[in-house]
Amino acid sequence: MAVVISGTGLFTPPESISNDELVQCFNQYVDKHNEENSQAIANGEITALSPSDSAFIEKASGIKSRYVMSKKDILDVNIMSPRFVERPNEALSMQAEIGVAAAKDALKAANKTPADVDLIIVACAYTQRSYPAMAIEIQQVLGCGGWAFDMLVACSAATFGIINAANAIRSGTAKTVLVINPEILSPQINYKDRDSHFIFGDVATASVIEDESTATGEHIFKIIAEQPITQFSNNIRSNMGYTNACTPETLLAPDKFFIQQGRKVFKEVLPMVSQLISEQMTKVNLQASDIKRLYLHQANINMNNFIAKKVLEREPSAAEAPIILDEYANTSSAGCIIALHKNKADLVSEDKAVLCSFGAGYSACCLILEYV
Repeated sequence: MAVVISGTGLFTPPESISNDELVQCFNQYVDKHNEENSQAIANGEITALSPSDSAFIEKASGIKSRYVMSKKDILDVNIMSPRFVERPNEALSMQAEIGVAAAKDALKAANKTPADVDLIIVACAYTQRSYPAMAIEIQQVLGCGGWAFDMLVACSAATFGIINAANAIRSGTAKTVLVINPEILSPQINYKDRDSHFIFGDVATASVIEDESTATGEHIFKIIAEQPITQFSNNIRSNMGYTNACTPETLLAPDKFFIQQGRKVFKEVLPMVSQLISEQMTKVNLQASDIKRLYLHQANINMNNFIAKKVLEREPSAAEAPIILDEYANTSSAGCIIALHKNKADLVSEDKAVLCSFGAGYSACCLILEYV
């Protein structure tokens, strides 16, 4: 049985924050902090904070802007965090809302209706709540039958979700699957931390997975090889969780937000990912020259360039390894799907592509795709 990705969808929040806007707010905070703590800094009791700048951010990451669900409060130096209006239980949740928008876009691309879908997987870094599952809420709103569940695999959630969808189709427990990645990441950011305040943005993506025999979308990718891998590491971590309220004195401590040891991540993850891609290419007898497109996780431009160069055995062109993080920033699991969604129109039949994610866990997942 040949399983395909027959359509993708994208929801982009209406508001964007540029590096200049983010830096202006951050530097206001730095000035305020240093002034309020001037005596303690002079006494050597605490260290003065250093300002940021847009050139530093772009050089370090390739990021120029990011989309968010709540711009005003993030740029308020007295708040520096997104603020959402809590919705009653009877209302559609925010995460389900953006997931539905991406799902409808994907269904349209795949020439499918909600009635065709018999499994929904919401795969992302965080879900808005533990239960009822976001996937089941989306299932109800769309009017799909079958079953639905949530899964969390940080930045690899989308590709892990696609593999689970493909296996459900192969096993006969589903015929058409929606994998939805509603990534609301701005709440995990410590906007007062110079090293990480610029990294993430909000977005939602979706993919339709089905048997090739039923696929009628305009852009279809057949999955010809796949492999996930995990390896425990504390070098990328978020301690957000429902037990945080049990220790209220540290509820908003820095370690409750996204933290990482960037140099260690670079050193340890990139060889693992490069080897994983190489092994999957070998599995289906592909050489570097056979790869038309690399749809990589969009975390850092330097990481992507390293992996692309390793896989292609030369410097990649912009078309071969498309970058979307300059506009979207790191969108966790959604990044590689955005890259695919926006960069497929020029492909021709039998072109080969790599869809690969990697991140916290550590987790990584590689799919080799053939354009149909």
